[in-house]
Amino acid sequence: MGKIIAFANQKGGVGKTTSAVNVAASLGILGKKVLLIDLDPQGNTTSGVGISKKLLKHTMRDVLSGSLPAEQAVMSTAFANLWVLPANISLAGCEFDLYDAENSEFQIKMLLEPLREQYDYIVIDCPPSLGMLTVNAMTAADGVIIPMQCEFYALEGLSQLMVTVSRIKQHYNPSLNITGILVTMHNSRLLLSIQVISELKKHYADKLFDTTISRNVKLSEAPGFGVPVYYHDKRSKGAEEYLAVAKELMQRI
Repeated sequence: MGKIIAFANQKGGVGKTTSAVNVAASLGILGKKVLLIDLDPQGNTTSGVGISKKLLKHTMRDVLSGSLPAEQAVMSTAFANLWVLPANISLAGCEFDLYDAENSEFQIKMLLEPLREQYDYIVIDCPPSLGMLTVNAMTAADGVIIPMQCEFYALEGLSQLMVTVSRIKQHYNPSLNITGILVTMHNSRLLLSIQVISELKKHYADKLFDTTISRNVKLSEAPGFGVPVYYHDKRSKGAEEYLAVAKELMQRI
């Protein structure tokens, strides 16, 4: 049965979508069958794997509204062992619909159940909020990966997110665990980066991924071409680092 991993952080601009796309693609490169789910109405995960948000026939909105089984909305990508369940701005309305649904926190869990046997990993890119879409993703997930940049404001947001994960574990999903904290946009020459990582090691040493994601030009360029960084430049530091994270993820869950 496939493992479901949610990439979540209520703070925007922390490398969450970049990490979800590149970890999913890296798992595919390593021979795992991967479904990448775009749960963010911005649809950046969808465009990040080369699919036009304007030309979509079916999206995650159709699945959540009950008008389409999840497997019928899945699209193939040009990348090894990687499929995507896409989204666009239409998904924004689902946040309100979920509040009115019966068993509202379990909607995504129920919708994904038929897909778990078909994939080794299901990777969910959550929106940058702690709303119903994120709660649903965590209720469905086996583990949460928290991407965070090397800033002190990110540390404050991390403790809030930890409380949310704890509450979801307590009320909706007893098997939910924090798979890891992934440090992004890291610059080892900056004192601030060193201080933030020192704080993380002090409080969350067992949760930190061994690999940190550096600031990298190729990593920033890749979304503009609609490809994961490995397919943009497989020798780049970003490609090597995300492959290392994927290997560590396979050991963790």
